[in-house]
Amino acid sequence: MSDLDAPQPPQHPVLLNLEQFLPYRLSVLSNRISSNIAKVYGDRYGMAIPEWRVITILALYPGSSASEVSDRTAMDKVAVSRAVARLLERGFIRRETHGDDRRRSMLALSPAGRQVYETVAPLVNEMEQRLMSVFSAEEQQLLERLIDTLAKDGLPRMAGKD
Repeated sequence: MSDLDAPQPPQHPVLLNLEQFLPYRLSVLSNRISSNIAKVYGDRYGMAIPEWRVITILALYPGSSASEVSDRTAMDKVAVSRAVARLLERGFIRRETHGDDRRRSMLALSPAGRQVYETVAPLVNEMEQRLMSVFSAEEQQLLERLIDTLAKDGLPRMAGKD
């Protein structure tokens, strides 16, 4: 083994340790959880994460616009647009124009999309339960409160808007 193969100590002071940086840790954990869950709908329906998120939002909020889906999921508008196009092409969602504003389109699940949702949702809920089973009921409630606090108060404070 050469010296190049062995990890070298930093030659400069470490300004940021990613392994201890909370945003990075949350992102890595989220990516790993999402990848595991994506296998459920990916294997069955050849669907990617953005498509599943659109389906889930439309199951909860039928008649949403693509912009509203983007806002609810914090997904980039281009990613939502691509997911919507794929779902329309595959017949999982339908698009209608808004009665009062013909420029605004409303999205909804088709019967096929509803079937996907009704098949996959219980499976991913079960996966979430298995993931959370490492915590007691009290710890699960605490985690929920901590996440809510970060979203409600932490994000604005981080952005200097407190």
